Amino acid sequence: MQSIRAAALVGLAALLLLTGLAISAVAQDAPSPIAEWETLRPAGEEFEILMPKDSKSEVTSEPYHKMTLTTRLYLSDHPSGAVFAVTSMSGIKANPALYSEGERVNSYVDAFRRWFPVRLRGKEAIGKISLVGTRELNGHTGRNYNITIGDLSGSLQVFATRKRFYAVVFLNKKKDVVLKDRFLSSFLLPDKQNEPPPTVAADTAEKPSEAEPAIANDGQKREVRAAGSEGTTDAPEARQGDAKPGEARPNEAPANGQRRPISGGVLNGKAINLPQPLYPAEARAARIGGTVSIQVTIDEYGAVIAARAVSGHPLLQAASVNAAMQARFAPTFLMGEAVKVTGVLVYTFVVQ
Repeated sequence: MQSIRAAALVGLAALLLLTGLAISAVAQDAPSPIAEWETLRPAGEEFEILMPKDSKSEVTSEPYHKMTLTTRLYLSDHPSGAVFAVTSMSGIKANPALYSEGERVNSYVDAFRRWFPVRLRGKEAIGKISLVGTRELNGHTGRNYNITIGDLSGSLQVFATRKRFYAVVFLNKKKDVVLKDRFLSSFLLPDKQNEPPPTVAADTAEKPSEAEPAIANDGQKREVRAAGSEGTTDAPEARQGDAKPGEARPNEAPANGQRRPISGGVLNGKAINLPQPLYPAEARAARIGGTVSIQVTIDEYGAVIAARAVSGHPLLQAASVNAAMQARFAPTFLMGEAVKVTGVLVYTFVVQ
């Protein structure tokens, strides 16, 4: 009996050994799609990041409204289907006398959204991004987005320093959380406290467009943010009589000679493109519905450049702001001159 037991134990041990060898062989046959990495520290840039070896770089000048942006792209379009990219943009200087840092970042994000998909996949490519939340890196305030370009989807992180705007992108045809986190988490910037303060330019300097990127990819979950928090392009509601950045006080001519936005009232019927907001899962589960009003500012080109919730349930506000930022209008003219317009977009959520 003891000899039978001993033989059985020996057989079991042999089976376990063979199984372990087989698993090891399978693991060795399925290596990581990225075999070699290198730390990228481009001359003249402020960042460093871990990139697949032999990534490519290019420098171009890109028109954006009445400005010209210098764009530097560091790209690895890997045969496995993964895309690793860092975009560095400059040309919109920090100038708190004319516009807020949030408006500056909004303009850079809008410029990136228009340019990057075309650069990556051709002139027919359209990028869809949705704001996930905010983050901080060594004192630099940034944002996290979900991004989709064709059959590629992934994550976008943006940061603005005094000199540069950086967009860090990971895209893939399949989900790979480990690869994404390894790349995005390796992005580093110097401590913000080492930066000199921005130079305050004269009022004749051009103000950036303030445009927050069009928000799409409605299948993605969004965080709920109160009015005036990240995810809107306006500061919290000012006291009566206070002026917003770039605007004159009531009955006062604008300092830069530009017209103040004219009031357009309720704008739903005037939109040439009015996407509907995604019904937040949390609100749907709690059977929360009703009407949400979003105060918007439309630029001379018909794009929504600022949006904030002024009424409605908090769980419905962020989705409504995101939808409002996608709306498009025909330009409005006053005495032959294109002008900005302010008004309200109203969204109704029906509980079913």
